[in-house]
Amino acid sequence: MENPSERPAGPGNQTERVRIDKWLWAARFFKTRSVAAEAVTGGKIDLNGEHVKPAKPVKPGDVLRVRKGLFEYEVTVQKLAERRGSATLAQELYVESEASKQARAEMAEKLRLAREAAPVPIPKYAKGRPTKRDRRHFDRFKDLNEES
Repeated sequence: MENPSERPAGPGNQTERVRIDKWLWAARFFKTRSVAAEAVTGGKIDLNGEHVKPAKPVKPGDVLRVRKGLFEYEVTVQKLAERRGSATLAQELYVESEASKQARAEMAEKLRLAREAAPVPIPKYAKGRPTKRDRRHFDRFKDLNEES
């Protein structure tokens, strides 16, 4: 049996099974393994339509649904990796469905339009301490948000 520490490093490393939290970290969905494990435990990750634990192994062909904030990714596992590599190599680990890409693009557009429509709380030219005029402007902004 091969010693796991002697395996070649990097996303191209093909092993028979990899923990889902390790794979999510290696595929760069999350910055750390502990954050990936929390997401799995918190029900933000579905493996083939089921909630799983962080130690559940993934294999090529598995379908993952990853919810990060307002965005949702539906990806199919292509390759396995135990270690984190470059972003370009991480993208080779999975294929995102077209429906997922379209839904994320629509959500990004909605967020952009909402951000453009929202009033600006403090003028961009304000530096340092707010003036009396800035405070009045901010109070009006708060009042508008409380009414909606």
